Amino acid sequence: MRYKNSLTLLAAAMTFGATFAAHGFELKSNLRNGQAVPPDYYQNNFGCNGPSTSPMLEWKNPPKGTRSYAITFFDKSAPTGSGFWHYLAYDLPADTTRLEAGDLTTAKLPAGAKEGNTDLGKPGYFGPCPPVGRKHTYVYTVHALKTEKLDVPAGATSAIISFYIWQNTLGKASLEVTAGPRTDKK
Repeated sequence: MRYKNSLTLLAAAMTFGATFAAHGFELKSNLRNGQAVPPDYYQNNFGCNGPSTSPMLEWKNPPKGTRSYAITFFDKSAPTGSGFWHYLAYDLPADTTRLEAGDLTTAKLPAGAKEGNTDLGKPGYFGPCPPVGRKHTYVYTVHALKTEKLDVPAGATSAIISFYIWQNTLGKASLEVTAGPRTDKK
């Protein structure tokens, strides 16, 4: 009997998941899910020499009750044991649905939005920079939040900021891309 109930629950979960994916929160970009990021988007740090331009991000169908958004950019492959935060922004107003390429900077974010410290120890957008010889996987995520403002302490680390984001997330939409491997010529 327990086996039959488990199969019923699994079938229901798969149906709900498919429905949610088909009608849920969506993120679109000029970058394509699963594709490589062109070097034009790389940062100017750690041996990369790109302009660190952020992609266009546009989202729709947020969950009911969304009062603000947070945007994160994360390197899942960084050899740190826990990845690497390249960007965190929060308190984007609920009427925000699009940011143009290059808009992930304090000067171009909507009024009231804040940037958090990255794993570089400072705020700002830092594009991908895969190491020589290795491909990395990066994730852009827009979080729909249940609060207008996150109560993030001044100077908080990326781990603390991401904790506050996750504690207030109603739903999220993500885009996963790759970069590298770089083949720098000496």
